Amino acid sequence: MTVGLAPPPDFAMLNPDCFGSGSIMGKDRLTAFSDGVIAIIITIMVLELKVPDGADWAALQQVAPVFVSYVLSFVYLAIYWNNHHHLLHTVTQVDGLILWANSHLLFWLSLVPASTWWLGQHFPAPLPTAVYGVTLLLPAIAYFLLQRPSCTAMGRLPFWPARSAAISRARPLLRFTSQASRSAFSCHGYRSRSTC
Repeated sequence: MTVGLAPPPDFAMLNPDCFGSGSIMGKDRLTAFSDGVIAIIITIMVLELKVPDGADWAALQQVAPVFVSYVLSFVYLAIYWNNHHHLLHTVTQVDGLILWANSHLLFWLSLVPASTWWLGQHFPAPLPTAVYGVTLLLPAIAYFLLQRPSCTAMGRLPFWPARSAAISRARPLLRFTSQASRSAFSCHGYRSRSTC
């Protein structure tokens, strides 16, 4: 009698509803996982904060860039957590596309602590500032990509058809911002100083 290994079970035969294409599940696990990841990201950021070495204003001033970058990143993550909560509140079931889009968002958010620490340690340096800006931009793109499958799962059309109306309403604000920044830069030496 020979003893061999049993063949691996065919999981799709055990429960075909879980493994078929287009399978859907409840949103509770996704919400709990996302909340846990964001909580861990914030915990990592707060563990990077150091107590000042002295008891005077100079010691406090040395850790101020790290603290300010922490506050900015904390607010940024809180906004994402809040928006993510409201987005998933409207969804009743999630599919594979939503799971991957959500993982994409969490990946970029998980890089925020590293760029926050680097920015705080080397505050006015251009490269850490640029990396921090890119690290804040990429989760915005990922959240934008998460919204489309979430809206489709809700049975609604994505918000993009209404985009042209929103842009036309925002156009005066964009024009004002453009003119204000152009005049501000022209007064700081980017154009001739005679225009100020």
